[in-house]
Amino acid sequence: MAHEAEIRVLIIDDSSYNRQILAQILTEDPDVTVVGKARDGEEGLQLAMTEKPDVITLDLEMPRMDGFTFLRLLMAKQPTPVIVISSHAEKENVFRALELGALDFVAKPTHRISPMIKEIRREVLKKVRLARNLEPQSLHPIPPYGAIDIPSVEKFPIDIELPQPAVRSSAATSVARKISRDASTEPRVSRPPEPVLTDRIVGIAASTGGPAALTRILTALSPDIDACIVVAQHMPPRFTATFAKRLDRQCRVRVKEAGSIERPLRGHAYIVPGQACMELRPGDDGLSLVTVAPTPRDRYVPSADKLFASLAATAGSNAIAVVLTGMGDDGAKGVRDVVAAGGIAVAEDAATAVLPGMPLAAIESGVVSHVAPIDGIEAIIATLVQKG
Repeated sequence: MAHEAEIRVLIIDDSSYNRQILAQILTEDPDVTVVGKARDGEEGLQLAMTEKPDVITLDLEMPRMDGFTFLRLLMAKQPTPVIVISSHAEKENVFRALELGALDFVAKPTHRISPMIKEIRREVLKKVRLARNLEPQSLHPIPPYGAIDIPSVEKFPIDIELPQPAVRSSAATSVARKISRDASTEPRVSRPPEPVLTDRIVGIAASTGGPAALTRILTALSPDIDACIVVAQHMPPRFTATFAKRLDRQCRVRVKEAGSIERPLRGHAYIVPGQACMELRPGDDGLSLVTVAPTPRDRYVPSADKLFASLAATAGSNAIAVVLTGMGDDGAKGVRDVVAAGGIAVAEDAATAVLPGMPLAAIESGVVSHVAPIDGIEAIIATLVQKG
């Protein structure tokens, strides 16, 4: 008889070797039980419906039914936390999967897990443990702006009733619309022709669930917003550049991975590189955003606390600190610094956060003046910037 703490996991991967290794990794945790192993999405979907696992690990490139189609169908019928296990070579695919409702990902160095197994063991176990505590309603597929090449549902003889197209909030409706890749390569409206420096800085902190949350916010921002956005998203190195490029194709504000030194430009957003931290610093010719190496005191990388502290010290009352979904308390100390310097702190409502740890820690600091569900954060930012 299963004990109360059991975590039931389904593994989906077309490599029998990878399935075996993942099963070994997972069962090292006495609280984890592997309830099934599937070689493609179609088999995985059938097992998901019958076994109803707490968490699913998913490969993306598979025969018959790939991971993208699997996610579309799973989120429409039985939303379940999904951890994508993907190689560094598949960075773009990872973000397509996150848009379709995957919770998070673990980056493996190569297609086969074996060479660097120790590097991913800890991440796999940690993220599976986090995922099992999520409620299905916290999974938020978003309408992708890039092409998601999903074969017709009719191609697969699977007994699943998809919601009617009129139900726009459903995962199936969100992703059923195919949008051409050509349309995704240009911003939806024209951007400001000339870059303009600004001393108004909005710092955003996010971790697990952050890519989808950030996409919702940044795609809604006006290109002429009189602020520079700086994002500290907890993410492995080499993935932040791909994330920034994907956002830049989707957003009206300009988005890029921050270089070693950036000027805070109006209507621009900078993603802090995955292996680094970022600080705002004054200079003779104005403010600069400087990428710095993390120190042993930085518990998270990129560090929201470090970013927010620098905004407080340099931007003062022109700083806005926003804390989104994530586990832990990164940003909670930094929001106190920002408010003490005359700035404003904002947090996502725990009810919409995939993991509420970070926003709750910020709220419990007692200095957050604005709390809103994820779809209301952009309006708060726009209003605060305009008032300032």
